[in-house]
Amino acid sequence: MRFGSVCSGVEAASLAWQPLGWQPSFYSEIEDFPREVLKFHHPEISLHGDFTTIGAEQYDPIDLLVGGTPCQSFSIAGLRKGMADNRGNLALEFLKLAKRTRPHWVVWENVPGVLSSHGGRDFGALLGGLGEIGYGFAYRVFNAQYFGVPQRRRRVFLVGYLGDWRPPASVLFERESLRGDPVPSREKGEGLAGTTRDSSEGRGVKTFRMKGFGDYVDDDRASTVKERDYKDSTDLVVYCADTSPTVTSSGPPFSRTGNSRVEADAMVVMNDNRVRRLTPIEVERLQGFPDNYTKIAYRGKPADQCPDAPRYSAMGNSMAVPVMNWIGKRIDEVDKRMGVQ
Repeated sequence: MRFGSVCSGVEAASLAWQPLGWQPSFYSEIEDFPREVLKFHHPEISLHGDFTTIGAEQYDPIDLLVGGTPCQSFSIAGLRKGMADNRGNLALEFLKLAKRTRPHWVVWENVPGVLSSHGGRDFGALLGGLGEIGYGFAYRVFNAQYFGVPQRRRRVFLVGYLGDWRPPASVLFERESLRGDPVPSREKGEGLAGTTRDSSEGRGVKTFRMKGFGDYVDDDRASTVKERDYKDSTDLVVYCADTSPTVTSSGPPFSRTGNSRVEADAMVVMNDNRVRRLTPIEVERLQGFPDNYTKIAYRGKPADQCPDAPRYSAMGNSMAVPVMNWIGKRIDEVDKRMGVQ
């Protein structure tokens, strides 16, 4: 399968879909640092700037179009201007590109705030537009913590298929998820998946223990700022406000307003009972990237002098690799059953 990627960032999709043997036709990204990361890892792939200028036959034909258009206009941390914001309007430009290139599949990602922006009218306009250009669709909210990375990151994933809604539904809704199995009962005060509450601050606290690279488990015993008697330098403690914590981009990594994707107050690591900031490598791991994936030569400086700030920002704006891998596998299975490939 060949795909085109817009608002590519540092290309979580390519990393996620490489095991499937899928090949990118083109990338599109306007930010300087992510473009340099793309050039470093994928020098052979055409790199476009503004995706709204991509012509119908400018690149090799694609089977799938993927993109996570800017979410600032939909995020609860932003002004929520929705489609009235030029960034929000890029969601409709994504549809125009799909209409020009006519791939069998489209995959679009955004923050959950898009579902309620302007009373749901913005998302309704997007779905209506997708239908008008001939795509059936399904959408679902996934949380990255259930895909093997240690952060609660909820995102909306919209999958479309040209001419039929059933393939997207088959991709996003596996049989097991439709059985209606109730959540196991819990004792009063017991949190979900290792989540506790700080009643004085009103914050949710998520704790994990690292067993190995990319392998984290929930562990209520992991150290927190309030409970410092359990020593372990690999504990990861995520403080959030019951929304969707992610990586921040300014004042790394504690800014709530530096990046409108940010819906968390802070993410910190306990190291010998001392609180410290996440390192760029740890932030990469949070999103499922290999260590030092974003450590590149940049602006005339060698890779070992690559600044941290753009690395944090790139990860904060990225999709979670394991989630994209799961979606890709599902599309691949459905596509092969349909005999499209």
